[in-house]
Amino acid sequence: MNAPLRRTAWAIIFGFAVLVAATVWIQAVAGPGYRDDPRNPRLVTWRVGRERGAIVTADAAVVARSDPNPLDPQTFTRAYPQDALNAHTVGYVSVLFGSRGLERTREADLVSHRDSTISGLLNAVLGGDPRPRGLRLTIDEGLQRTAAEALNGERGSIIALDPTTGAVLASVSTPGFDPNVLVGPDAGLAGQQLDEDPSQPLLHRTIGTTYPPGSSFKIITAAAALETGIAGPSTVFDDPIELELPGTTATIQNYDDDVCVDGSTVSLAEAFVRSCNTTFAALGMLVGGEVLAETADAFGFNQEIPYDLPVLASAFPDPTEFADDPPATAQNALGQRDVRATPMQMGVVAAAIANGGNIMVPYVVADVFTHEGRIESTTEPELWRRAESPATAAVLTDLMEQAVISGTGRNAAVPGVRAAGKTGTAQVTGAAPDVWFVGFAPVDPEPGERQIAVAIVLEDGGPAGETASGGSIAAPIAATLFEAYLK
Repeated sequence: MNAPLRRTAWAIIFGFAVLVAATVWIQAVAGPGYRDDPRNPRLVTWRVGRERGAIVTADAAVVARSDPNPLDPQTFTRAYPQDALNAHTVGYVSVLFGSRGLERTREADLVSHRDSTISGLLNAVLGGDPRPRGLRLTIDEGLQRTAAEALNGERGSIIALDPTTGAVLASVSTPGFDPNVLVGPDAGLAGQQLDEDPSQPLLHRTIGTTYPPGSSFKIITAAAALETGIAGPSTVFDDPIELELPGTTATIQNYDDDVCVDGSTVSLAEAFVRSCNTTFAALGMLVGGEVLAETADAFGFNQEIPYDLPVLASAFPDPTEFADDPPATAQNALGQRDVRATPMQMGVVAAAIANGGNIMVPYVVADVFTHEGRIESTTEPELWRRAESPATAAVLTDLMEQAVISGTGRNAAVPGVRAAGKTGTAQVTGAAPDVWFVGFAPVDPEPGERQIAVAIVLEDGGPAGETASGGSIAAPIAATLFEAYLK
């Protein structure tokens, strides 16, 4: 073969190779994106025409269902009977806006396979049940309502977990939205209004944004000191009215701008119960940024928490960034400066301490059931990581219990229930503080007794604004949740 023909042949072969590669890319890689694009007119028919399984709570309250069209029983409309109560977790499926929440992540379970697609035909040929599956959640409807009512529409979030299994008992983000309006005839206008609302009702605050955890992070600073043996509950620190930060003219003060105890000395236990910034800033510098970072990582910071929905990673800064900056170490030890956490992350911290240092994988889908109601699969509790030793968890439990008995968490106390917790009042530049409560109850439950771990945050001080603190605003909500679930 002469050279011109050889070059022509290679050009033809190369062209066919490009066509094959492009076809494979479009079909196998980019295809799902084209298929699921809301602008795809075939998607409209697909979403409307397929039946989806029901979603119910742990106590059998229906939170999502498919209603047949009375004029055409082959088409269905998705309905959310509880309106905004579970909107962020359950999500929605909409012709205009696609899908979100469990409606998206568990779509393979929820959609019907009764169609003419290749997968649908194969399912029919192999004798599979083409009808959609349903989901039973771990959410306790009564507790969910109690949590939503406690937030009272303020911008914030509540997450409640079973520490021994990782099951999510309640997950509320407010303000919320009614997913039904994104399914109806006025979905376009409703979606635009929700998107433009400055209160961000579409934002899933529990897992989709982070906050400075403030003094609730002192749990991790204390854990770092206890795990390494650098300090214990009886370790004594100076008790100044303000702590001078090395190499600067800046100082750190306590919440009330006063000494922690008597102006002489203070033990770590007393400082934890009273949430003294001066003591924990000094402790942070004593422990060092590297140990603080290792401990934060052990509790799940800087990594994606495994869950049925995507969780934004919480952040503790790389210690090399402030290795020679003791003031930065002190501020990070207080949960300020560069530390950020989701409510889910802080709920995991509380659950880890309640569970002897073990963090279970959080989950919200308990069971997948068939159209007849038969359980097809069940989520089994799974250990994610060990955050700390049982001995450290026991000491922290005692410190957190004392904080509820006689410290900043007194408003979380419930008569007849041993509760443990830590408050947080996180300073935010140009705004009122974000207020926290992180804790669990009961301490040392009897075999078979219920236990609950919670993380609560309200933005900008909630209803109290500038005068708010974690103890005055978030702790009473914790008491409400403890009482509702345990009594």
